[in-house]
Amino acid sequence: MSSDETKALETAAIVAAHTGLTIEVRAALHENDRSSTGFVPSDRFEQLADEFFASPDRSVEGWESARDAQRRIVDGTADLLADGEGDVAVCGHGAVGTLLLCHLLQVPISRTEDQNGPDAAPGGGNVWAFDRRTRRVVHRWRPFESSAS
Repeated sequence: MSSDETKALETAAIVAAHTGLTIEVRAALHENDRSSTGFVPSDRFEQLADEFFASPDRSVEGWESARDAQRRIVDGTADLLADGEGDVAVCGHGAVGTLLLCHLLQVPISRTEDQNGPDAAPGGGNVWAFDRRTRRVVHRWRPFESSAS
């Protein structure tokens, strides 16, 4: 499964080529809506992302709130998992991946679960996994290249 955004689709194509899974685009899997600010320099983006996670019920400079994005990604993931059995890879984006991870860990929305943990590669390109049946997290963020499953 993938959002319809370019990086997610490119990642999904790589995953599909190596696993035999098919790509299905799901609109609800998109990154949090940040269209109100467009591109911002890295330092400013990090400040806004910190605010996004620290104030999950508030829109930061017009961004979709973390709580709304979490609800969307949790519902979208539940919908795709209800469609069958077997392995599923969700190719998406860091912020919504973190929001889904917080939900499954049953912890408050927080940037502490973002892709900057001790086992994660800096700058993104990380993966975490959960068991489809139990919804238990198997491992937290780690570099995509080191993922065996």
